[in-house]
Amino acid sequence: MVNINTQSLGKAEEELDVLIVGGGFAGLYQLHRLRELGFNVRVFEAAPGLGGVWYWNCYPGARTDSAGIAYQFSDEKLWKDWDFSEAYPSGPEMRAYFEHVDQKLDLSRDIQFNTTVRSAEFDEDRRQWEVRTEDGAITRARFLVLCTGIGAKPHLPHIEGLEDFRGKYHHTAAWPQEGVDLTDKRVGVIGTGASGVQMAQSSAAVAAQLTVFQRTPNLALPMQQRVLDDAGKQAIKDTAADVYAMRAQTFGGTEYDFLGLASLEKTPEELREIYEKQWGLGGLRIWVGGFLDVLQDPKANRVMYDFWRDKVHARINDPAVAEKLAPAEPPHPFGAKRPSLEQNYFDVFNQDNVRLVDLREAPIQRATAKGLRTADGEEHELDVLVLATGFDAITGGLTAIDIRGTGGSLLREKWENGVEAHLGCATQGFPNMVFLGGPLSPAAFCNGPSCAELQGEEIVQMIAYLREKGITRFESTSQADSEWRALVDQIANTTLFPLADSWYMGANVPGKARQLLSFPGGVPVYLQQWSDQKAAGYSAFELS
Repeated sequence: MVNINTQSLGKAEEELDVLIVGGGFAGLYQLHRLRELGFNVRVFEAAPGLGGVWYWNCYPGARTDSAGIAYQFSDEKLWKDWDFSEAYPSGPEMRAYFEHVDQKLDLSRDIQFNTTVRSAEFDEDRRQWEVRTEDGAITRARFLVLCTGIGAKPHLPHIEGLEDFRGKYHHTAAWPQEGVDLTDKRVGVIGTGASGVQMAQSSAAVAAQLTVFQRTPNLALPMQQRVLDDAGKQAIKDTAADVYAMRAQTFGGTEYDFLGLASLEKTPEELREIYEKQWGLGGLRIWVGGFLDVLQDPKANRVMYDFWRDKVHARINDPAVAEKLAPAEPPHPFGAKRPSLEQNYFDVFNQDNVRLVDLREAPIQRATAKGLRTADGEEHELDVLVLATGFDAITGGLTAIDIRGTGGSLLREKWENGVEAHLGCATQGFPNMVFLGGPLSPAAFCNGPSCAELQGEEIVQMIAYLREKGITRFESTSQADSEWRALVDQIANTTLFPLADSWYMGANVPGKARQLLSFPGGVPVYLQQWSDQKAAGYSAFELS
């Protein structure tokens, strides 16, 4: 893995055509394509290596929740001689994949590692962005392309007295690169999202005691992980081209799509047979490869939830624990929060060294020198505390930077009461700036590499169009921004997503405006909106 500091490549007042922030899937796609088109382009990446979240999220058990066949770039020269060893790749394998991509495409020569962007301000006179990094260096660029991703800013909960804790504590997104030895330790995990599930699975196997602090049950689905033998790897190669061709045609940019609109048109026997088949296939199919009405109709949703609950209860020995993990009444509509994928998450609660603490019954009161005290007066003694508390998702990576547009307006202040952003990529008052995988794009409902390429190619084509037409300034209109938000809200209100307090809705961060932060209409509908814009000469933007 690349581990060099190339800050010396930069110099004060250097000028670029395009400056990209972020070296994950989206940023690397932009770099490769824009460089192919002859733009003077560079990437600023805060980490010492590539991969974005796959560099920072190095906690034990981290892995993708998309199958490896879909979770990579579609360029044949990248996949034809690359194999993952498992159906769902691990964090270390994802790092190795990015190294492979780097070697094939020679990307690092235009990437400035160990470089954190602190501020960006639009210079109206020069029609450029002035970008300042943590070390004070300034770079100017005609276009600023932000590829900070949906999970760039960890959300740290307020726990009174945490500074008194004498053990170690780490957020999963800031896990020490050298690792943390959990063997024979008393481990506490706060949070039951994807990282919490993965941490619990890996910790249960080695810890003397694992305590999982659960506020909301995770309606996790079976990963059905498998090791890939030579035949399995060849089967992926044989279908790869077809899988990548499907991305633009399916709701989530994946290798499968919804089976139909109405699950309740099936008899209970037919429906159960379908669900059993999807359960056996594993992954997120039963969520975004099942029936659309599960995300729209409370009755259809309840049938799905009850199927899921029966499956979970069958795996847990203690009925009281089973009820906390999969209660009779749904904690929220099935799928309205992102389902995680699990391998043996529910089974670990049958182990003598694993305990579940229901924070709805006994909230955390404070940290102590020895661990955590809950409201029932019990002190849970710990050696290592894991904060699997997620992110200020989708907007957090953008608002963490001091981005000032026309008239000195600050992006985080503009979005304080909610996001308006045309096509989920641009917002009025911030000319010559686009963001990928950001708010009101399909980001949270789309396979990451698919979104990086499909939305990314639209951005590339727009920037190329601007150069071809001699346009040095573009800006979405206020009307276009508000109409796009209205469209997202309109579709959202036909679904059950607003009924859950999820990061999809910004509800996991205190004080954050509540709205559905990703476009819920699916990839084909989103791409059609771009097609309409191109046909109209990007009429929703002011071009000059």
